[in-house]
Amino acid sequence: MAQKPSIPKGTRDFSPAVLAKRNYIFDTIKKQFGLFGFQPIETPSFENAETLLGKYGDEGDRLIFKILNSGDFISKVDDVTYSSKNSTSLAPKISEKALRYDLTVPFARYVVMHQNELDFPFKRYQIQPVWRADRPQKGRFREFYQCDADIVGANSLLQEAELVQLYDAVFTDLGLTGTTIKVNNRKILSGIAEVIGAKRLLVDFTVALDKLDKIGEAKVKEEMLLKGIPERAIAKASPLFEMSGTAEAQLLQLKTLLGESEVGLQGIAELQEIISTVHELGLKSAKLELDVTLARGLNYYTGAIFEVTAPKGVNMGSIGGGGRYDDLTGIFGLKDISGVGISFGLDRIYLVLEELDLFPESIAQSLQVLCLNFGEKEGLAALKLISRLRVKGIKADLYPSATKVQKQFKYADKRNVPYVILLGAKELENETFILKDMTSGEQTVHKLEETPKVFFK
Repeated sequence: MAQKPSIPKGTRDFSPAVLAKRNYIFDTIKKQFGLFGFQPIETPSFENAETLLGKYGDEGDRLIFKILNSGDFISKVDDVTYSSKNSTSLAPKISEKALRYDLTVPFARYVVMHQNELDFPFKRYQIQPVWRADRPQKGRFREFYQCDADIVGANSLLQEAELVQLYDAVFTDLGLTGTTIKVNNRKILSGIAEVIGAKRLLVDFTVALDKLDKIGEAKVKEEMLLKGIPERAIAKASPLFEMSGTAEAQLLQLKTLLGESEVGLQGIAELQEIISTVHELGLKSAKLELDVTLARGLNYYTGAIFEVTAPKGVNMGSIGGGGRYDDLTGIFGLKDISGVGISFGLDRIYLVLEELDLFPESIAQSLQVLCLNFGEKEGLAALKLISRLRVKGIKADLYPSATKVQKQFKYADKRNVPYVILLGAKELENETFILKDMTSGEQTVHKLEETPKVFFK
């Protein structure tokens, strides 16, 4: 008995209708990337494991898909390592490559390798799939696309403001109004860890804090305790969980809390400049909001951090995120190259647009017109007509076989084709064709060399 086919959990097949909607999002994002001066690049699907490991923190490292070496890789492992059954020591012996976890670290590697070919500041965008060994759930997949825009080689905070504008432009263009762009600064979080006496546990502190909107205050504090952060330190950090009001009001509270932290005050100053610049420039449909508990769990962020949430009423995690990373290229040997970037969560954006019914109806239209097939001579004449229509940019096709007309009409209806052309023996003799509107049922007669105006509405 043949085995029933399946696909791995967390992956998907995409139908033509779904791909048409995904491409609509891709095209919208690409258009705005181009308007903002970003250039496209691509990097390989997999990297050397050493390129990726150690860049995302312990949690990130656990989610990296490793690729087994080719050939008889087990025979090359020494007996002591093999018998230890320790995955940490065994993995490097049997796996030298890994699927990329995100696009930012591969981009940093790209910048270092191609630094002599690039003009700095370098603005790049990249739209490619990434892989994470995560637990699949709504809006979370093991294979998914990221759409990244990054600027490297300049320190100006105007770039952060520009990326906020880019988010606003894309979501406005998609008709997704009411999104919230949350902003914070890792220097503020470093300052908080410093003043509460948990400086050496900064990573544990930020990883736990980043889960606040998912698991709540009590669970976050519980996780901090488990990570070794003292109860008195957590108590000192409690004002973080209670801050509210305008960005200006919250920044004033932070100045009081971080008065003795140089790095914390620097983070506050940076945030003030970014928020002030964005307010001066204005946003079309999004809202910029300070969130002092926003942490973004990735270790490479060093300055401003961003996260975008869907409009109120839509139950969805973040649909975008990013931040400033001053040290990322340094791990590959290129010092003093600052960068800042953002990412769009395509799959979650898709689900939000679907839930809010924001996809244009025209997306489902893969064909503008279908020619019915009435036989060999008629079919050849129809192909010639279709060729002329295609030259004029009209999506046209011919039904492949001269089968029952009712079956051909049914096919056109299922494909959601708005117009059908009938070119039978009589029409061929008169050098005409009939155009039928599939919605109204209206039929009009046209000369073979004529292009109906309805195709250009």
